[in-house]
Amino acid sequence: MDNINSTTRFSDITQKIILTQTDTTVGFLSQNGTKLAQIKSRPSKKPFIKVYKNFKSLAYDKVRIPNKQKNRVRRANQSSFIVNTQSFRVAPLTLHSTVLQNLSWSYSTSANESGKKFSRNFCEEKADIIIEDKMGLYENKASKLYKINNKKIVRLR
Repeated sequence: MDNINSTTRFSDITQKIILTQTDTTVGFLSQNGTKLAQIKSRPSKKPFIKVYKNFKSLAYDKVRIPNKQKNRVRRANQSSFIVNTQSFRVAPLTLHSTVLQNLSWSYSTSANESGKKFSRNFCEEKADIIIEDKMGLYENKASKLYKINNKKIVRLR
């Protein structure tokens, strides 16, 4: 999968479920939210966090961050934010995978069944692509989650 050059192969990747170590914990990444919801056995109306690879991608997607909170969002580490009804995180991926570098954004969720602990067998069974480095895949704490607006910030997780 390292030689992804044609647009047809790239468009196929956007519908795949990728299992990888994210900046916070082991997780599933995909641009197909419906497929992620089915795998996790969670309500389809419950939104996923959208992870962007950089702020340029975030701006391209027209996510409007309140002026008073821009510095906080830019300097945040391992934090997710909710603005209006959109939840997002900007997380430069540490793995140098061609697959992930070609995605400007993806939905992110922990790699487990909804409400259960990490199970490697479950993850490998459900993932289409597995990206693992020498550190392996390990469960860690989830990102901090803040709901922000122009006047206040509330920590939800």
